[in-house]
Amino acid sequence: MWRSCFLYSGRYSLAQMRSSAVVQYTHVNSTVYTNAAFRHWSNIPFITMPLIRSHGKSFAHRSELKHAKRIVVKLGSAVVTRGDECGLALGRLASIVEQVSMLQNQGREMMIVTSGAVAFGKQRLRHEILLSQSVRQALHSGQNQLKEMAIPVLEARACAAAGQSGLMALYEAMFTQYSICAAQILVTNLDFHDEQKRRNLNGTLHELLRMNIVPIINTNDAVVPPPEPNSDLQGVISVKDNDSLAARLAVEMKADLIIVLSDVEGLFDSPPGSDDAKLIDTFYPGDQQSVTFGTKSRVGMGGMEAKVKAALWALQGGTSVVIANGTHPKISGHVITDIVEGKKVGTFFSEVKPAGPTVEQQAEMARSGGRTLAALQPEQRAEIIFCLADLLTDNREEIISANRKDMEEAESKGRLAAPLLKRLSLSTAKLNSLAIGLRQIAASSHDSVGRVIRRTRVAKDLELEQVTVPIGVLLVIFESRPDCLPQVSALAIASGNGLLLKGGREATYSNQILHRLTQEALSIHSVRDAVQLVNTREEVEDLCRLNKLIDLIIPRGSSQLVRDIQKAAKAIPVMGHSEGICHVYVDSEAAVEKVTRIVRDSKCDYPAACNALETLLIHRDLLRTALFDQIIDMLRVEQVKIHAGPKFASYLTFSPSEVKSLRVEYGDLECCIEVVDSIQDAIEHIHKYGSSHTDVIITENEQTAEYFLQHVDSACVFWNASTRFADGYRFGLGAEVGISTARIHARGPVGIEGLLTTKWLMRGKDHVVSDFSEQGTMKYLHENMPIPQRNIN
Repeated sequence: MWRSCFLYSGRYSLAQMRSSAVVQYTHVNSTVYTNAAFRHWSNIPFITMPLIRSHGKSFAHRSELKHAKRIVVKLGSAVVTRGDECGLALGRLASIVEQVSMLQNQGREMMIVTSGAVAFGKQRLRHEILLSQSVRQALHSGQNQLKEMAIPVLEARACAAAGQSGLMALYEAMFTQYSICAAQILVTNLDFHDEQKRRNLNGTLHELLRMNIVPIINTNDAVVPPPEPNSDLQGVISVKDNDSLAARLAVEMKADLIIVLSDVEGLFDSPPGSDDAKLIDTFYPGDQQSVTFGTKSRVGMGGMEAKVKAALWALQGGTSVVIANGTHPKISGHVITDIVEGKKVGTFFSEVKPAGPTVEQQAEMARSGGRTLAALQPEQRAEIIFCLADLLTDNREEIISANRKDMEEAESKGRLAAPLLKRLSLSTAKLNSLAIGLRQIAASSHDSVGRVIRRTRVAKDLELEQVTVPIGVLLVIFESRPDCLPQVSALAIASGNGLLLKGGREATYSNQILHRLTQEALSIHSVRDAVQLVNTREEVEDLCRLNKLIDLIIPRGSSQLVRDIQKAAKAIPVMGHSEGICHVYVDSEAAVEKVTRIVRDSKCDYPAACNALETLLIHRDLLRTALFDQIIDMLRVEQVKIHAGPKFASYLTFSPSEVKSLRVEYGDLECCIEVVDSIQDAIEHIHKYGSSHTDVIITENEQTAEYFLQHVDSACVFWNASTRFADGYRFGLGAEVGISTARIHARGPVGIEGLLTTKWLMRGKDHVVSDFSEQGTMKYLHENMPIPQRNIN
């Protein structure tokens, strides 16, 4: 009997059923037969999430896949079966069922087209044959001949007949764990060609979906004839395998999406495994000529060419398609949900081809352009940067007009906080400052790429040099800071790096004109492609996965943005800092006139900056002194909200709000005040709660100051100077790509030097290592050689 339905998570579902409704679709006088176990349904309608989409054209972009309501998941033979082609991959199937159940419980309508009956039946029949042979041979021939038993070739239809019930029982047991009912449907090509049978099939599937049941569909391999070549009807695909079955079914049912899971990452432009094979992120109709297809999978019927044909047919029928890997252990546990969330997984089929290049093509263009840029003379790279500086000042009115559009949109939508609006704004003063910084970069860039930093005479006539070279392709992701674009572009040009830029939507107009001017400057030496602005709808997480195209990621934005990028970029180094928790320690021997000036500048000059003061540490002896009162009065005049640290609060009868955490970056006119007992206590606090960004001591005691400078382990440590000096422009670097708190390669404000790495050049005359063995004729010298000075005008 059917158990009663109950309301759960906003919808009616079946309560922990032990078995699933199995609809066996066969043709006996065009009638649909069900199994004998009839069950009664409640007449209460099902309630599902309001996930509505009128079926029409397929989705144009991956980001739209989250709106898919009706989804077909096709499981290839290589996904369902084990590597030995005998038996099912149980762990993989359990993970797939979990993902399908999750989507079903979100209110989507899920259908599965599955393979595996033949493989499962082969396992069962082999076991039966071996058992039967072993008994006979044990009775007649003795134990010695058991090892010589041969397993006969098993006929596929018999295997399918033996395996289908077991495969369905397995799905049934797995879906039961999620209180979801499953139903089995077996079809052949005739079910789609006969109008009555097609209507029956369509009606059955719609009724199952209406009742919140997951249909599990397979070809009826026990009776199906072998596929005939070129048997497709005009405009209709024949059901030759489960790829064509999934496509035909999806179009018939007006599904929004087909997810085809196989044992390859997606569609490649040449057979996977070949040297030049590249995964195609998005495939468009008409691109078949650019693809060389390989062989089919180890157990599949169709192969990639059949998948593409089925995908294009479904796409033409209004159903989107993604082909992805369902066997990779690192992604198979979330591959289906990732695809539905719009993440860059596998190959997405789209009818809408973008006007510009893909982000992969842009990265390749940036690498090629960067190599050409690095090969230019230093004077030519400097000339490009000088030209960009002139273009910024000459086109300031057009730039400010574009920026005004961004500001007006941001203010009307109210999606940016006041500090971010300030970062978004461009002014004449900002542009003039930018131009000055760019000219500094140009003037200091002559001795960057190709500079010899070490020369060694390894042996006679064998010399070794270590020289500076670009890192490669940089990805800089920034938000609400259009002035970042020309700064970072100039540093990339000076260091000979290719550059991908990804700005926030809030600065679209500003970024477009600044990038156009950058490419105009690059064009004077024909390296326009070296700097690319990503305008496609790529998610940041997807960009962080391009580890074969990008060498370094530099985030410029909020601490949350930096943390998200560091989490997403598992295979690409990230340069930057997630937080700017900067401290100023006021020592007991600090000068009154210096304290208020430095503290005011550190906190109030630009509160949203990452180098602004966040925590003020005050020596205990300064409490209840005139200096302490002056600090508090100054902060009140500047309207700085004060939060009390635990120790500071304990000294006060009526204290400000006590902080919940001492590890906070306020980014506004707020700061924490805490009391410390000594310089050692201050350093310990900084190491425990700081972010290794910038920390300051104010004191007149030189010995105390030097102790602080040497023992604080931060990227920037200052004595009697504002934290706001932690900046590439103020350091004389011209500009910076950011401030790094990492300990490898670059630390602090990162200018040209931080965007370079090195390579080794060896020049010899018929040298071989065997000449330096004990019996050899040569000896190592390892002598340091003078470094040649380059002529720089």
